[in-house]
Amino acid sequence: MDTSTLAPLTPNAWLRYELIKDMFPPGISDVLEIGCGQGALGTRLAQRFNYLGVEPDQVSWAIASKRIRAAGGQGEVRNIPVQDLGDDRFDLVCAFEVLEHIEDDAAAVKEWSSRLRAPGWLLLSVPAHQDRYGPADELAGHFRRYDPAAMTALLAGCGFTGIQVRQYGFPLGYLLEAGRNLIARRRLAATAAMSMAERTAGSGRLLQPSDDRRAAAAARWGTAPFRVVQRPFPNTGTGLLALARLDGRQSQP
Repeated sequence: MDTSTLAPLTPNAWLRYELIKDMFPPGISDVLEIGCGQGALGTRLAQRFNYLGVEPDQVSWAIASKRIRAAGGQGEVRNIPVQDLGDDRFDLVCAFEVLEHIEDDAAAVKEWSSRLRAPGWLLLSVPAHQDRYGPADELAGHFRRYDPAAMTALLAGCGFTGIQVRQYGFPLGYLLEAGRNLIARRRLAATAAMSMAERTAGSGRLLQPSDDRRAAAAARWGTAPFRVVQRPFPNTGTGLLALARLDGRQSQP
């Protein structure tokens, strides 16, 4: 399928996807995406794998479900938390811009690892560098950002091996982040009474592009040179990607 007709990605998601698409380990068939939002990445994963997305926010789930059906492929989205999946197991569990919303991140990673069949893989993206925590993080309901060493320690402590961590977003990510912080400063006063859970629920809808093809094309082609430029700078950027392997009985519930 021509991926240009799939659900639109934000500029930052284009930077992320450029690297994600090359990180999938060989032999992957069944993929679970936790917190799939409005399904922009899910529509692409469903073209390559047997895909299941879970999204607890009903508004985002409805959009994601419609997009997954329209795109074809092998996929579905369920309006449930990951804890309600039952005995389903996967070759790869991925969560993009999700972990930073969860207060007990180690418990979340251990829960996600229980969804893997042995051996299995975990693929994550999170905002990079705690010292860059700003208004956009606060507005979106982020508990933290992640330094590479902290992410490596977290995954190792949850039983993962072969941990690969790299950063993305240089240099465009810095401009995009500045824009998000500017918008967030204007909105924070109006959301001061919202809980972290309420902010998280709305974050999957925040700044998401519509299905307008002209806007989608502008984001795609406008980021194209920056997607190439970022590749030689795996230790620099505003976002962090991590891939790790879980072996043996650790992945069993």
